[in-house]
Amino acid sequence: MRKNVKLKWVALASLLNNTGAAFIWPLTTMYVNKYLGQTLTTAGIVMLLISVAMMVGNYMGGWLFDHWNSYRTALLGAIFSTLPIILLIFIHRWPWYAMLMIINSFGDGINMTIVNSYGTAVTDHPTRFVFNYVYMAFNVGVVLGTLLVGALLPISVVLVFSVAAFFYVGLTLMVLFTFNIEVQSIEQRQAEVYLKIKRHTKFITLVVLILINVMTIHISYSLWESVMAVHMTNMGIPFFAYSLLWTLNGIIIIIGQPLVNKLSPHMRLSTQIVVGILIFASSFFFLIFAKNLPEFVIDFVILTIGETLSFAGLPAWITQLTGAENAGHYQGLYNIVISVGRAIGPLYGGYVIEHGNYQELFLSVYGLMMITLLFVGIKLFHIHHQQAR
Repeated sequence: MRKNVKLKWVALASLLNNTGAAFIWPLTTMYVNKYLGQTLTTAGIVMLLISVAMMVGNYMGGWLFDHWNSYRTALLGAIFSTLPIILLIFIHRWPWYAMLMIINSFGDGINMTIVNSYGTAVTDHPTRFVFNYVYMAFNVGVVLGTLLVGALLPISVVLVFSVAAFFYVGLTLMVLFTFNIEVQSIEQRQAEVYLKIKRHTKFITLVVLILINVMTIHISYSLWESVMAVHMTNMGIPFFAYSLLWTLNGIIIIIGQPLVNKLSPHMRLSTQIVVGILIFASSFFFLIFAKNLPEFVIDFVILTIGETLSFAGLPAWITQLTGAENAGHYQGLYNIVISVGRAIGPLYGGYVIEHGNYQELFLSVYGLMMITLLFVGIKLFHIHHQQAR
């Protein structure tokens, strides 16, 4: 059995999975409400169950990767995400659509953790480069999927499910033939126990603070995926213009990620990520003052620059702090806090807007990100100070 996986296969897995998912995710609320005749409350419950299923998949993927078998776990995730989409071609009425989407989301949760965990097993490139490359592939998938679904949905929803299934089947076949590697043997794990304990006690607090900060980031980011569409259309900006912002987001990331890779020799990864999060958080402060489309575009470009600098590096930074021997566990936790943030964000946004206004919402999430980032910065400074002594 081979001992390492090629970066191109890990990146292609991210591309195929996220292209397929980008066909389905934007549809769910609208499809349940408009096509299946259910209430928006029911659609919201479905979205919540989908998020919970993804969190369970994130955790199970990490646990099985560490304690069972990496290859079989990868296959399990691919099968759980692919079969429901194939069935959707033929069965897409209520409540089967919701049930199949929940199963698909569980599989996607496993896939997300597995892609990151396999990324830590790529040995012919630095970890920082690997995750930048994988994140770029992720965004190519999102751009490709969201553009295609907009063109295919007016033709037929069955066509949407069919093309999504094509990408998921491609993912399953690719995993079957390229992920059959032995990521780490039992002997290696036993030899690294002492190192694992040292890392754990030294950096665990920093990792926990980073994960809390990541959750606040995705609470904030999810507002752009939910309440911002309402906010912008209330200001007379067409929904089409809002949807094009996501294409712009993907294009900037695809162009910017190779440039970010060039920072590696010149800037410490932790510094790059902290600067990126500061830029990302600042976009929510500036949102308080945005009143027209050009201002929203500028704000979203600022957000995307921050995202490009920080998001891809976060799983690499966590791997640096915790070690590849803990990859499944910590990459699983990383994806769980993202899912938690994405689940909380729309509910939090709706609550604040109902009892206040959009400006208070933007200021509150800016504050959440800055406070949690401050704790990360203090802990990071403390660790660097100890190392310098």
